[in-house]
Amino acid sequence: MAEFRTCPDTGFKIDLNADKLIKWNAVTAVVFLLVGGLFGLLVALTRWPAVHLLDADLFYLALTAHGLDVLLVWMIFFEIALLYFTSAILLNSRLALPKVGWLAYWMMLVGAAITNVAVLRGDSSVMFTSYPPMMAAQDFYMGILIFAVGALLGCLVFFATLYVAKKEKTYEGSVPLVTFGAITAAIIAVFTILSGAIILLPTWFWSLGLLSHIDTLMYRVIWWGMGHSSQQINVAAQISCWYAVAAILFNAKPLSEKVSRTAFLLYILFLQLASAHHLLVDPALSSEWKIFNTSYALYLAVLGSMIHGLTVPGAVEAAQRKKGYNKGLFEWLTKCPWSNPVFAGTALSVVLFGFLGGISGVMMGTEQLNLITHNTIYVPGHFHGTVVVGSTLAFMAISYWIVPTLWQKELVFPGLAKWQPYLFGIGMGLAATFMMGAGTLGVPRRHWDMTFADAAMGYDFPAAANLMMGLNGVAAVMGSLGALIFILNMVGTILWGKAKVPAPAAPAEEAPAAVASAATSHGSAGTMEVPGTFVLALIFLVSFVLYYFVNWKYLSSVWGLS
Repeated sequence: MAEFRTCPDTGFKIDLNADKLIKWNAVTAVVFLLVGGLFGLLVALTRWPAVHLLDADLFYLALTAHGLDVLLVWMIFFEIALLYFTSAILLNSRLALPKVGWLAYWMMLVGAAITNVAVLRGDSSVMFTSYPPMMAAQDFYMGILIFAVGALLGCLVFFATLYVAKKEKTYEGSVPLVTFGAITAAIIAVFTILSGAIILLPTWFWSLGLLSHIDTLMYRVIWWGMGHSSQQINVAAQISCWYAVAAILFNAKPLSEKVSRTAFLLYILFLQLASAHHLLVDPALSSEWKIFNTSYALYLAVLGSMIHGLTVPGAVEAAQRKKGYNKGLFEWLTKCPWSNPVFAGTALSVVLFGFLGGISGVMMGTEQLNLITHNTIYVPGHFHGTVVVGSTLAFMAISYWIVPTLWQKELVFPGLAKWQPYLFGIGMGLAATFMMGAGTLGVPRRHWDMTFADAAMGYDFPAAANLMMGLNGVAAVMGSLGALIFILNMVGTILWGKAKVPAPAAPAEEAPAAVASAATSHGSAGTMEVPGTFVLALIFLVSFVLYYFVNWKYLSSVWGLS
């Protein structure tokens, strides 16, 4: 029999099983963010020519652990917590199959630990992509497979909870938009995790000596169904967080809920095709396949992202204008709570994800333009524009609301929390920019020493490339400091944060609506009078077009080589 408590801040009826699983998954996610972030800082300091911290063996060890822990483990642990929150909590439902939820958690934790031990042992430095013919220790693959099965079980608990909520009628009508976005993330997660299992299972057999070889081209095609699609889980989840924050802080409704739901549907049908931009130089795939996937089909996923990029700030503008902030184009924006880390982190996530991750992703997804960035450090720069300043920053922002609400504790460092999104967002945004700039100048993606000091034939990059890699190191230090503040705030709040003092009860007729009620209600803003948002969208569009054609100019400069 499920037991519940009532949240004094939101009025939500919270299943205690869901409460515990959300907390354990979220805390574990933050621990792996710390571990993966430390390895990432070591990688950045090694790629900084003036510092060049690690030798080759330790560099590739750190690079492997960094990719595993931040691109896979931190993200999926946190997303499982979000799935439980958007199903059991937002729908006021009991959590289905709590024992399966705990099995999922322990399988994910054990699997992540096994793979990390394999990496730290020094015999599995195959990097996140782990391409054959490089072979890791057998427990490297086994750990990822155990983790994947656990994550699939977590998705099963989520879908089962949706069924329970519908059957027991704990909500009216269709699921809220935030939950709909989480459903999108979970569907993509199932595809992603199965893709990884399909290719890593035979690769595990290969490491055990049960298979003679793994075809490298076949491996790449199937592996990127996991490697890149894992970011598509993040995108769907982060945009759900954007809608949630807009509703919670501003009581904002999307400009058109039907259009927003359609945009999520476009993600399910087309977003995984972005994986193709890692395969555009592979001889195993036909030109017809590459052109179709990187033009006609991929643009439908881009359309989904541009809809969300318009409707989230548009919803906030509409809500602010209803409150009377109507002076000029941007009074609504200047009156937003910029010192609130929940809003600041979300706003930076929207802007940086669009300008850095989104524009660079579409550029890299163009078959011809991919040739000038493929396997350069531009690719990690793009990753940091999506996974870091997009998804991670959005998850940090929603955490500043979820943790004090679920734990009913005050933040231990509220002053630092006001600055943390800016420190992390701007730091990692600059790191992404400098890496993309250095990649445009040809700096390789994976080589531990861009000076090629030990090579028989030396090569000198332009001075600007060395400068950008140095600035990338400085920006990484800045972003790491922001990440550390977030981790200390979350862990400190959970462990020794002061309990919130309950507000005095108001008369029934004056009781305010639950702060999160907008996140569970339906409807649209009922207005398209959002001129500020449309001006911002035009600025984005102009930037997009200019950057796109600048890269065609870069491409034309290498035509003479043919």
